[in-house]
Amino acid sequence: MKSFCSKSSFLLLAILLVTNCLDIEAQRCSPSGRIRGQKPPPGQCNSENDSDCCKQGKMYTTYKCSPPVSGQTKAYLTLNSFEKNGDGGAPSECDNKFHSDDTPVIALSTGWFNKKSRCHNNITISANGRSVVAMVVDECDSTMGCDSDHDYQPPCPNNIVDASKAVWKALRVPHDSWGGLEIKWSDA
Repeated sequence: MKSFCSKSSFLLLAILLVTNCLDIEAQRCSPSGRIRGQKPPPGQCNSENDSDCCKQGKMYTTYKCSPPVSGQTKAYLTLNSFEKNGDGGAPSECDNKFHSDDTPVIALSTGWFNKKSRCHNNITISANGRSVVAMVVDECDSTMGCDSDHDYQPPCPNNIVDASKAVWKALRVPHDSWGGLEIKWSDA
């Protein structure tokens, strides 16, 4: 009986370890590649809202995934204009339209955007002691960048919620602090 208990305990421990390792593996989001930056043609990279422009020869990391979504997913809030001629570049991926900076809309990193599955869904963004509901209208592409389709901007990191000015205003972030903020978000 003692030998059976030892073998059963060992087997149970082994199963728990393997399950735990698989769970940890599933939560990781490793880079999927790198792209080499190219210098934007004159006037082709809109640096409104302090947007970065690609640097010639610099290597940029790409991702096909984002960190797992939880009840309160940690992310980094960035500022984006979804208006025509804004630093967002092309019309929004979800509806092929531009959106007013006065509307609470956002773009999510590629993994969270999940092949348009979150298009026109609302998320709740929490930061600065406040929350705001915003609609997903675009992808912050983590897989590509440094080309005309992406306004010669680098690929997005895999943990970005790219928000209109309306979101920043609703969170009451002082204007001189707009551009980068650690937040938590959840599906609304």
